[in-house]
Amino acid sequence: MTAPGDLMQALFLRLKSDASLSALLGGTGLYERATDSAAFPYVTCGLTSGFDWDTGAENNDDQLVTLHVWSKAHGDAETRLIMNSIEARLADAALAIGPHGQTRLSLEFAEARYDEDLAVHHGLLRFRALTQENT
Repeated sequence: MTAPGDLMQALFLRLKSDASLSALLGGTGLYERATDSAAFPYVTCGLTSGFDWDTGAENNDDQLVTLHVWSKAHGDAETRLIMNSIEARLADAALAIGPHGQTRLSLEFAEARYDEDLAVHHGLLRFRALTQENT
């Protein structure tokens, strides 16, 4: 089974190795949890859930991972550009995670909207992560 923390570590390593995404985020904009002093734009980790799609039981080999994009730019162009960069880097990616095998990511959901309460553009990307154990 793949622990959610192992998956997030591998996912963030893949994102941090993308020079174009790093440039869009000012070099340091990937956080598990952002602090109040984090400079915009940035990306944070959201909910990670394990599922067995056949029985409904928990199963860490099949997970949903949510990433959040935060921007204070005028309009949503910056948010969408960052989302597109993340999608290009992660969609259909195969991540090696420990001795378990490999995890393949597929984009399940994407949305960009303006959050009036926070006065920010907020992007959501949800990926399905399927782990296939080595045989």
